[in-house]
Amino acid sequence: MSGSYERVFLTGGTGFLGGRTAQALAAAGCEVVMLARRPDTVVDLPAGTRVVPGDLLDGESLRRGMKGCDAVVHLAALVKRWARKASLFDQVNVGGLASVLQSAREEGISRVVYSSSFIALGPTDGTVGDEDHVHDGMPRNDYERTKCLADTLARRHQEEGDDLVVVYPGIVYGPGNLTDGNILAQVARDLLRRRLPGTIGPGDRRQCLAFVDDVAEGIRLALENAAPGSRYLLGGENITTKEALAIMAEAGGVDAPRRVIPYSVASVIGRCLRLFADLSGIEPKLTDEEVEIYRCEWAYTSERACRDLGYRITPAREGIRRMIEWLSTLDGREAIRE
Repeated sequence: MSGSYERVFLTGGTGFLGGRTAQALAAAGCEVVMLARRPDTVVDLPAGTRVVPGDLLDGESLRRGMKGCDAVVHLAALVKRWARKASLFDQVNVGGLASVLQSAREEGISRVVYSSSFIALGPTDGTVGDEDHVHDGMPRNDYERTKCLADTLARRHQEEGDDLVVVYPGIVYGPGNLTDGNILAQVARDLLRRRLPGTIGPGDRRQCLAFVDDVAEGIRLALENAAPGSRYLLGGENITTKEALAIMAEAGGVDAPRRVIPYSVASVIGRCLRLFADLSGIEPKLTDEEVEIYRCEWAYTSERACRDLGYRITPAREGIRRMIEWLSTLDGREAIRE
């Protein structure tokens, strides 16, 4: 049994990380109550998981799902590079957290684990950041902007004494689902199909990669063991884009891209694609705002989580190899064609 938390309410359980987190909680003996907008579409649930219909922004359905639960794990978020209405990021990423915290309070549930993102702590150019890193105050896109706002909201609740634990995953990757939250697998898919045009910039910026199973287990450990008001980075190795692509190429038996797309060129292309998306409603493959993220380093250490929680890190080479093996299987090839 997971600590004293026998029944856990989970948001975002139908997503890439959420599905793995549900498995980690169930394996530890928790009964998982999973929120889903369309319960009839949810498949491959861990044994003992109960799905309840509802919406993140509907307080009534949240409270109904939380009844009888001991704790809440909030993973649901809008993880996209673009949305036709920017306000959707605010509604889901900020309003969703506020709604979950309010509903938990009304149901008498004190323990909440909220999954933020290392992007809420900002770029770390020239350094390796930790949980105390201060954002530069210049978010590059709406996802980063609203994760920063949500982090501010979470910290305020912590300062007020709420039993709220915040975790900050790095770039979550691995086998499972090709969702917007598994961006590294999407890049690997394009690489395997020899459709990756090149690197944006020289590919020398470090990024904190986080293997999905490590993060899911880290969330469970935070639920069990983290002190109220604590914050933890759940990341992995910091490697450059060029290094990550080289590992993918080696594991997949293909050549790594050699073409370098200058930031200035990529920014112009991204701006055109974003403007076209605003007119057509078709999600762009790249935006100029995303290019600004590629310009930065996002290197972080998970030393605190390793020390306090027993968090463990899968080496990037091993994690990427497992992801490539998945993509190379029949299921992976089916996913590639989707």
